[in-house]
Amino acid sequence: MSNTIPAIDLTQRPPRSLRVRLGGYVILPRMLDKGRAELIGKSGDFHYACPMDQRWIQFTEVDPVALKAELATGKGDGEILDWIQANAKHQREPWEIQQWSEFQERRGPDSDEESFAFFSKYVNELSKTRKDLKTWADVLDLDDFVSYGGKA
Repeated sequence: MSNTIPAIDLTQRPPRSLRVRLGGYVILPRMLDKGRAELIGKSGDFHYACPMDQRWIQFTEVDPVALKAELATGKGDGEILDWIQANAKHQREPWEIQQWSEFQERRGPDSDEESFAFFSKYVNELSKTRKDLKTWADVLDLDDFVSYGGKA
């Protein structure tokens, strides 16, 4: 195993999309990118264990501090997935991971007025014309694109 952390500079490009899967889990690859970037001081505006990451953390019951320590050893995604599978307090069946991931990928704002208002404001800051943004994955993908020079 290498001692070099395989990290990307999140001041130069975004982490992987929330939709990218590792071991069937959405959110996880993005979370790993943010953790690795924090370890090298290149996380920019991204935060490891943010509220979106907390959804994955709660689902698996993996300690985010312990996971970040594993990232610091330089392990790649496959090795990290093995570690997660060995250390998750809540061992999930493949069908549970699939259903949870599909739900997270389609999840929009919560039904309360405050969540909807936050989501609407966020969308409006990114684009005044897009009417197709319905999920958090949609909005985060557009935010990543726009933040690195793309046009909404």
